[in-house]
Amino acid sequence: MTFKVKGYAAYTNTEALRPFEFERREPRENDVEIEITHCGVCHSDIHQVKNEWGSSRYPMVPGHEIVGIVTRVGEKVTKFKVGDHVGVGCLVDSCLSCPSCQSNLEQFCQNGSVGTYNSVGKDGQLTYGGYSQKVVVREEFTLKIPKNLPLAATAPLLCAGITTYSPLRHWKVSKGMKVAIVGLGGLGHMGVKFAHAFGAEVYVFSKSPKKRDDALKLGAKDLLNYEDEATLKNHQGTFDFILDTVSAPHDLNTLLRYLKIEKNLVLVGLPDVPPTLQVGSLIWGRKSIAGSLIGGIKETQEMLDFCGEHNIVSEIELIKMNEINTAYERMLKSDVKYRFVIDNKTI
Repeated sequence: MTFKVKGYAAYTNTEALRPFEFERREPRENDVEIEITHCGVCHSDIHQVKNEWGSSRYPMVPGHEIVGIVTRVGEKVTKFKVGDHVGVGCLVDSCLSCPSCQSNLEQFCQNGSVGTYNSVGKDGQLTYGGYSQKVVVREEFTLKIPKNLPLAATAPLLCAGITTYSPLRHWKVSKGMKVAIVGLGGLGHMGVKFAHAFGAEVYVFSKSPKKRDDALKLGAKDLLNYEDEATLKNHQGTFDFILDTVSAPHDLNTLLRYLKIEKNLVLVGLPDVPPTLQVGSLIWGRKSIAGSLIGGIKETQEMLDFCGEHNIVSEIELIKMNEINTAYERMLKSDVKYRFVIDNKTI
């Protein structure tokens, strides 16, 4: 059994997104039906829509930063009830039984996790994302939104939030540490907020001096042009941790100069051009480069609870659904502070 839903979709990799009607499954015994109130717009939506990663399926309904209100629950659902504020992030299914899933790392499911959109579900059907009116999700992949957090500004936490929270927690960023966040965009501004909330002394590395005031308001001690080696001479070898959120090609060797001995540079941005790495940048100081994706469901819930306790949300610009193509154009020009969020009531 299914029901009809309206949304916006990409029909090919060259056309503008436009209205699309499709079917969602009726809630099964372990499902939660959610009326989507808002959906964040992630830069990966653009990559997928334009097939820049070579795996796009059409028609595609993007969106994996979903928040809304529970409208129906299956008879075996125990964690949620009608009226609850909930969220859905990048995942809607996994096997839940492999070593990764058993370790609360569903994003690395060894039998294949199912993405919120542009993925094939266990039923063989294409998944459609949050640029739509409703979504039906397994209880295990539904997240509780603290009541004190505004839904619109919470939406980007489901991707941008967990993408930055997870590595900061994994590498134990805490009080007394000196931390750099590279880039001050949708990911970077959340990295600054979290690192500051964890008690670190936070700096932003950016090539945009005009963002300095914003960086300070978000919790950074200063904004530094990491390509200006003369200005940054006193910072070389002083950072305990660097989180790199930049998706454009840039020089990792320069960033490594600012790490202390035996410390980590962690990448969460995904440039489309492979970086050039001078191995000596790692050897001299036993430094490491690592990568991080999102987090598992347990950690994502932990992140949302932390945000509720500390009143942390994203800085957003609310748009109507029919403004999505203009929003994409502006994102490509870095013309957003710092995340677009769709008002799904406008679909």
